[in-house]
Amino acid sequence: MEFESEDAAKIFYDKYARQVGFVMRVMSCRRSEKDGRILARRLGCNKEGYCVSIRGKFGAVRKPRPSTREGCKAMIHVKYDKFGKWVITKFVKEHNHPLVVSPREARQTMDEKDKQIQELTIELRNKKRLCSTYQEQLAAFMKIVEEHTDQLSRKVQNVVTNLKEFESIEQELLHPR
Repeated sequence: MEFESEDAAKIFYDKYARQVGFVMRVMSCRRSEKDGRILARRLGCNKEGYCVSIRGKFGAVRKPRPSTREGCKAMIHVKYDKFGKWVITKFVKEHNHPLVVSPREARQTMDEKDKQIQELTIELRNKKRLCSTYQEQLAAFMKIVEEHTDQLSRKVQNVVTNLKEFESIEQELLHPR
């Protein structure tokens, strides 16, 4: 099979995965050394590989979670060809684990995750706006404080100047020449 774009290949394999009863995972890619473009991509089952324990590297793990990886080899490999198409060059159909009983469950899980991602994205956007507003308010407040500080500095300088003049006048009055 061939596709017009990498995204089209991803969409196709994701749809296939949901129909069959597994969750697709974007795995590795190969990039051009010249310009960094993606030339090939591996898409597979989310149970591909095995979880590598990071315990000990970053301290104790508080709540270790069970691994969802089972060493599944199911995948497709798509490559960008010289005609500008993305072509499937390898397809491994077999899974080494039971597939989701109902494809609807897989679709529902992704839909719930997509909905949660969307909600969190909206919340993040709102927090960023709020943060931006706080930054603007803080900048305005700091400008006011800076202006006030400048005014106070000028007033203190005037008081010091006046005190020096007063001291010199007082000296002349107490000790006339």
